[in-house]
Amino acid sequence: MKEGPDIARIAALIGDPGRANMLVALMSGKALTATELAAEAGITAQTASSHLARLHEGGLLRARKQGRHKYFALASTDVAGVLEALMGLAADAGQLRSRTGPKDKALRQARICYNHLAGNMGVQMFDSLLARNYLELGDGHLRLTEPGRDFAAGLGIDVDKLAAGRAELCRECLDWSERRSHLAGSLGRAMLARFVELGWARLDEPTRIVTFTPPGLRQFRSMFDKQVAA
Repeated sequence: MKEGPDIARIAALIGDPGRANMLVALMSGKALTATELAAEAGITAQTASSHLARLHEGGLLRARKQGRHKYFALASTDVAGVLEALMGLAADAGQLRSRTGPKDKALRQARICYNHLAGNMGVQMFDSLLARNYLELGDGHLRLTEPGRDFAAGLGIDVDKLAAGRAELCRECLDWSERRSHLAGSLGRAMLARFVELGWARLDEPTRIVTFTPPGLRQFRSMFDKQVAA
């Protein structure tokens, strides 16, 4: 008997089109009901219920009840990372959805990856943080430098509070459209949340698109200069 992690079981759970559609719908980081997920997947409520039970048992979803409703969310950032990587693999292999349009360009520009900024702007921010030595890569680990702590504090982020939490502070996440890294972890989440608080950006959770306002875009480009990132 083979020993070790059973990747075939996880792959089979994700591999069903209905379950895959529901998992991707949860990449916005928002918890959804079974009815909402059934609509996202284009399946019946009964089929959705069966799929959600399997995903929950397989450790890919967490569920919580509030009032009369039961809500489902991705079990962890690791699940989101796997989904993002699979989207990149599918794109590279030419396995794309047939529906195309303006939203595709917007998704590639800036989108939510579970709870942090992804897409072209997410990669630009990550590269700029590295280029300015605010982030440092070493031995396969990503860490926030002292100048990076000062930068985050200047943005209004309490790094000490983030570091004291259970979530990893800084983590690379492979971007499916850019095929390069963007910033995940509690710092990535806090930075996106701060952009929204400052009125620089707004989130469209159903589509996962992040739209920057004109003033917000100017601030972002000034703070994360593309030429410095390059």
